[in-house]
Order: sequence, then structure tokens, then C-alpha cells
Amino acid sequence: MSETISARRVAFDEPEISSSPSEAPDDLAIDVSRETPSLPRPDEPRILVVANQKGGVGKTTTAVNVAAGLAGGGLRVLVIDMDPQGNASTALGAVHDEGVQGTYEVLVDGSPIIDAVQRCPDVPGLWVLPATIDLAGAEVGLVATVSRETRLRSALATFFDRYYVDYVLIDCPPSLGLLTLNALVGAKEIMIPIQCEYYALEGVTQLLKTINLVKGRLNDSLTLTTVILTMFDGRTNLSAQVADEVRKHFAREVLETVIPRSVRIAEAPSYGQTVLSYQLASVGAQQYLKAAQEIAARGVQQQ
Repeated sequence: MSETISARRVAFDEPEISSSPSEAPDDLAIDVSRETPSLPRPDEPRILVVANQKGGVGKTTTAVNVAAGLAGGGLRVLVIDMDPQGNASTALGAVHDEGVQGTYEVLVDGSPIIDAVQRCPDVPGLWVLPATIDLAGAEVGLVATVSRETRLRSALATFFDRYYVDYVLIDCPPSLGLLTLNALVGAKEIMIPIQCEYYALEGVTQLLKTINLVKGRLNDSLTLTTVILTMFDGRTNLSAQVADEVRKHFAREVLETVIPRSVRIAEAPSYGQTVLSYQLASVGAQQYLKAAQEIAARGVQQQ
């Protein structure tokens, strides 16, 4: 990944990319030979849902930048945008105008994932299933649907019959509705970003209760494997105290790598990029790279 910055500013009043999404990428096929990556490849695909019902914790930022870090290490990564705001799609440079195929069509209409995935233009090996504004109506559209909680799991099973990625990261809305429930049922692991601020654990308790309900009824294999501390400010005692508190609650799950508050991290999405492609040399980008490396290493250790 080059350190040369070629940021492109998103024009919020017009489509960022005028061309239509490209055809489904053939290089996702299972039988395509793959070069040996610099990061360890898991024996089977790891499907992580990035969730926290509390907003503003760096959930989407963490999802897209960890994904970029994993892909930068030579792994195949698919990001599934389950948030109607489409912020993950924007950060990954995906077309997600109204009418573009995306997560809504997969969940509600039963369309194959491969028909809607797009390549991230800045990061080789990274693909995205975009979210359009149509996804805002998915909660209503799924209410009367048979097996409404397992739509994403079924779509992923069909996808993996013919295609392969090493990691799937699912970015969820800050709520515990049907979209997040589909993500929890379709995933194998949970990653929870927790900001280093007051009330950091607020909302996590309810999320853990929901996780336990899902484990007991819909997805026994779901496991909390990763907690990542975000928005850390080394100048304050509060950040250090919150980090210590989180480490007490999640001693095994919390990553050693901490994501700092960073202007570059905040700026990158407005250019339709991750911070790794926007400014690789920045502290925020380097910490997300380390987080991706730690996640990849832990994945191999767990197998």
C-alpha cells in the first residue's frame, strides 16, 4: 500500500462515482490460486460482526479500517454494510446510490451476495456489499418474511459454496433490531468497539444479553472474541481509567492495540477512503494496521 496520498473529496450533493458497479469479480472464485499473504490466513473464513448499540464509538471506522488492514496484508476481505446510513460503503468508495443492488436486495429479495459486491478502488483484496437508503425499509420488509432472522446466514452459505474470502466483517447500525439480529445470526464472532470515554460500557450490557439470547436460540457458535478500545486520549486520566476498566471486564478479549483520537481518522471518510489509504503514515492508520495484525494472529491461535 503506497504512502502517496491521492485523496478524493466526496461530493455529498452528487454521486461520488458516476459509473455503475462492475461485474461480479471472478477472482473471488474458490479455485483461483492465491499468493501467500503476509498476514496469517485462517483455515476457514472468519465472519465477524462489528456491533455496539451505542452510537459514536467508532464502530464503522473500526470495521472499514480493520478490513483495509487485513486486505493490505494479502487476505481477501468482504465488508457487509448493514447500516442504512451507508457510512461503511462511503468509506470504501462503493457506489450506493438509490437503486444500486446491495444489502437490501440480499436480505429482502433473496438476491445472491455476489451480484451486488463491489471492489474497493483503493485496496486490492477488499470488497464491499453496499447499503443504500432502501435498507432503511428492511426492518418492515422482513417482518412478514419466513426465517427473517436467518436471511444473511443463508445468503453467506450460498456465497461460500462458490466463492471465498478469508474475512467477512459486518458493520451494524447502532440498534438491536432485525438488521443487527441478522448479522448476529450470520456471524461466528463478535467484535465490540468501546470508546475510552465516560459511560463506555453503557449499552454493552444490553448487547451481551442479546448475544446470549441469540446463542441460546439461533446461533450457538456465536462468540465474543474481540474488544477494541477506540478514541483513546493519552493526555487524560479518564481514557486510562476507562481502558483499565474495560480490560478488567474483558481480560481475554480486549486487544493490546488501542486506537487513538485522530484527525486523520476523522477526515478519511469525507474523501471516500479508509485512513490507511488516506494517510498511511498517520498514527491512527498505523494503530489500525497493528489491530488488524493482532486480530489475524489471534484467529490462527484460536484454531
